[in-house]
Amino acid sequence: MSESVTSAANTPVGQMPKHVAIIMDGNGRWAKEKGKLRLVGHKNGVQAVRKAVTFAAKQQIQSLTLYAFSSENWARPASEVSGLMDLFMLALNREVSKLHKNNIKLQILGDVSQFNRTLQKKIAEAEALTAKNSGLILNIAANYGGHWDIVQASQKLARRVQQGELEPEMITAALFQQTLVTEQQAPVDLLIRTSGEQRISNFLLWQLAYAELYFSPVLWPDFDEREFAQAIAVFQQRERRFGAAD
Repeated sequence: MSESVTSAANTPVGQMPKHVAIIMDGNGRWAKEKGKLRLVGHKNGVQAVRKAVTFAAKQQIQSLTLYAFSSENWARPASEVSGLMDLFMLALNREVSKLHKNNIKLQILGDVSQFNRTLQKKIAEAEALTAKNSGLILNIAANYGGHWDIVQASQKLARRVQQGELEPEMITAALFQQTLVTEQQAPVDLLIRTSGEQRISNFLLWQLAYAELYFSPVLWPDFDEREFAQAIAVFQQRERRFGAAD
C-alpha cells in the first residue's frame, strides 16, 4: 500500500470529509471488457458498494451518497431497467439487516413514486427499520436528478408561502438547503466519479457548490478501499477556501 493511501486511512476523524458523494460509473464498460452482459457489471457493482460503505463507516464519515439510478436512466433499454429494479429489490432484501446491525441509516433520495408498489413498500420498510440509527447516513440516489431536487424544494417553499407560513423574503439559502432531499446533512465535501468520465451528470447540483472533485480512472466494480483511501488522500492535500482570497 502506498504512503498516501496509508496516511488517508489513518487520518484523524476531524480531517475527514463529512459528506462524500460517488457517481458509480463504469459497470457497463466493465462487463463489456469481459464479454458479459451489462447487468453482470451492475451485479458486480453491488460488491463495490459494500466495500465503499464499509470504508466510509470505518472512517466515521457522516454521510455517503451513491448515485444508483438517475431520472434519465429510464431511457435505457427496458431489459436493463427491469434488471436494475430487480437488483435494487434484491439488494434491499439482502443488505438492510446488515446495515441496521452496523448502526447505518439508509435513505433513498429521489422520486420513488415511479417505482412499483412492491419496491416502494420495501424502501419504506428499510428506511423505517434504520431511521433511528446514529452511525453513517447512507443515501442511495434512485430516480434522482439535481434539477428535480431543486424544483421539488422550490415547490415546497412556494406552497408554504401560498399558505401564509412564509414571506418570500424569509427564504434563505440555509432554508432552501434544508428543503432539499438531503435536508439537515452537511453539503458534499468530496465528489468521486469513477471510470475516468469528468462531469457531474445532474447529481446533487446545489449540494456540490463547493465540493472537491476527484475523477478516478477505475471502473466502478473495481473500486475498492484502496481507491477510496486514495481519493481521501488527494482531498486532504487540497486547500479549501470556499470563495475566499488566497
